[in-house]
Amino acid sequence: MSNTDVFEMDSLCDTEEMEGDMELGMIDEDMVYPEEFLPTYHSIEEGATVNKALLAEFNGKPDSLFFNDGVRRIDYILVYEDEDKKDFDKRHTFQRRKRRREYFEASLMKMGIELEATQSVINDKLLFVKVHMPWDVLCTYAEVLHIKLPIQPNDLSSRPSPWRYFSCITKHFYPDEQMIMKETEFFTAPFEKDRLEYFLVRDKDLFFTAAMRSRMAYYILSRAPYEIRGNTKKFGITKLLDSGVYKAAYPLHDSRFDVKSEEEGSTSERYLLYREWAHPKSFYKMQPLNLIRKYYGEKIGIYFAWLGFYTIMLALAAVVGLVCFIYGYKTQDTSTWSQEVCDPAIGGQIVMCPQCDRECVYWRLNSTCEASKQLCIFDNFGTLVFAVFMSIWVTLFLEFWKRYQAELEYMWDTVEFLEQDEPPRPEYEAKCTNERKNPVTGVNEKVPYTACGRCLRVSVGIGTVFFWILLILASIVAIIVYRLAAFFAFSAKLRAEDLKELEPLKEYVTPQMATAVTASLISFVVIMILNILYERVAIWITDFELPRTKTDYENSLTLKMFLFQFVNYYSSCFYIAFVKGKVVGFPGDPRLSFGEISKRGV
Repeated sequence: MSNTDVFEMDSLCDTEEMEGDMELGMIDEDMVYPEEFLPTYHSIEEGATVNKALLAEFNGKPDSLFFNDGVRRIDYILVYEDEDKKDFDKRHTFQRRKRRREYFEASLMKMGIELEATQSVINDKLLFVKVHMPWDVLCTYAEVLHIKLPIQPNDLSSRPSPWRYFSCITKHFYPDEQMIMKETEFFTAPFEKDRLEYFLVRDKDLFFTAAMRSRMAYYILSRAPYEIRGNTKKFGITKLLDSGVYKAAYPLHDSRFDVKSEEEGSTSERYLLYREWAHPKSFYKMQPLNLIRKYYGEKIGIYFAWLGFYTIMLALAAVVGLVCFIYGYKTQDTSTWSQEVCDPAIGGQIVMCPQCDRECVYWRLNSTCEASKQLCIFDNFGTLVFAVFMSIWVTLFLEFWKRYQAELEYMWDTVEFLEQDEPPRPEYEAKCTNERKNPVTGVNEKVPYTACGRCLRVSVGIGTVFFWILLILASIVAIIVYRLAAFFAFSAKLRAEDLKELEPLKEYVTPQMATAVTASLISFVVIMILNILYERVAIWITDFELPRTKTDYENSLTLKMFLFQFVNYYSSCFYIAFVKGKVVGFPGDPRLSFGEISKRGV
């Protein structure tokens, strides 16, 4: 392929279905992927005859994981509708989709992928294209993705568990070893095709796990070209899905979740996970993390490891919190605060000023007797103890999790994972149109934007983040205004002596409580709505920044979501802790707030 050949990665918009398609970005393939490192991309020249996926009859095995020959394993499924059976008035669009799909599948076959199509037995318009990666293709892309694979068994003795003396009890809290056998540990190394003899290849069909095969299949699908226009080549399964060329693209589970597969070569790991992990009867058992990692990959495995560790640590916090709650409930009648408020000789003799200027009336302190008792349930000495305990708990949780995470990284061989081993995202590759000199290696390389362009993207991203944070703060101010207005309204209604129908409520519901409940409901609705908007905004900003790798993308998105959600969820708490108490007024020294006299903090 010459240096003049370029690739294009379509955006998520559907502009290419219109006339005059917009070219969104191009990269020079040879500059991004040296030929000695990555297999050369293939494509189909315009007007050339293309190879099509072989159409095979349904073999009568709906749970099969193999092609009709029963040998080649299905690594991915592509679903599309047959355009020949569509309406005539949309035939032009359908034929364009058909051409792109045929070119895409021909590109896959030229890259070594084997395809087989089968018509749906339910809907004759649907066709399923089975994708299989032969051994040579698997080895090639395992090297490209630096996948670590076993070279020899681990002969190091593991540290004995301190719970081994209680195995007669603890064995009931672990998955059945006859169902999920303990895996053999291996020394691993990044795969290299030229050193295949050093790797422990006992069975080529089982050497790569299903998660690895799916990962490599998606890597190829996301980079395979499907259209040529001059020297510009469009590629990637993402756009084909968004534009309707394919209806779906997904890997297969190895079995049904509730029935073990009887097909030869199927390990039924999904069934084992359901029975020993996801089934309600196994709620008390420890998670089979090694099997989760093997079936879903390291990222999903580390998530469930964190979730299980967090749940176990929360059990201790839940016990302490329950004890503190019971203490508050038992002492609500004997609390000094509630006794003094409810005492006719103390609270009954204290006359409180009106809580608003015009319609509010004077009221006695003991009218809030029941509300003060309810307040003591959550505001007592036990609350202070629980707050101190939680500050210690969160520190211990973080430190213990770091230790546990380090153990998992060592066990799962992710300690030496380096960012430079991670390939660039297709979206990044598609925008690499500018050339610069790498300050470290001194080699000219393609980048998606210049220094000024990068500064512009960062500035726009930071500005957008701050704008939405200010929008959150504005919503908090709006809720404060509502609290002021609602507090005055509830004070006038609940303290009015002429409203006899509200007498049963006056003993339990105070203006403060009514204001707090309604404001909390409004705040909850606002937080949920803003949270949905923020997620979309954060994704848009991150896409605009165009991070190089998937890890960079996730880190950038995580930071934005953390900032948004932190301000969204906890800004009300900061208002209560640091602002609300500063606007409290008293007779003779009222505080003006939004044009109203606030004699109490709301």
